[in-house]
Amino acid sequence: MGGVLSNVVGGDGAAAATTDESSSSEPSRVTAFHSSQRWQLHFNASKQLNKLMVVDFAAAWCGPCKMMEPFVKQMASKFTDVDFIKIDVDELSDVAQEFSVQAMPTFLLLKQGKEVGRVVGAKKDELERKILQHKEVPKFAA
Repeated sequence: MGGVLSNVVGGDGAAAATTDESSSSEPSRVTAFHSSQRWQLHFNASKQLNKLMVVDFAAAWCGPCKMMEPFVKQMASKFTDVDFIKIDVDELSDVAQEFSVQAMPTFLLLKQGKEVGRVVGAKKDELERKILQHKEVPKFAA
């Protein structure tokens, strides 16, 4: 994924966007952004695609965020056609403000740069339902 991301955002991408690796043998499909500029490049590129993006706005100190982390990784493995992003609100507060994030965790569902759904709080069932609802490409789409 890092190589693909590097091609999209330029440079090696290692310092600015990383995939969340856990102790499991399978790498995570959740991309963490550590630079507002890299996030903006990725976000702008995503506007050209009819692909669902789920952005997890979290914080290192947030208990419910930590509780949701394994579930988000599971959803990322299950829904390989969805782009899963993690943004630390303390690290990229400007991005959190841009999307009016006021509580953690907040999950923003974006398609072609537009918000199509939002889940505030550690609501696993609601998040999965909204992902299922919005990941489908409409039958009439090209």
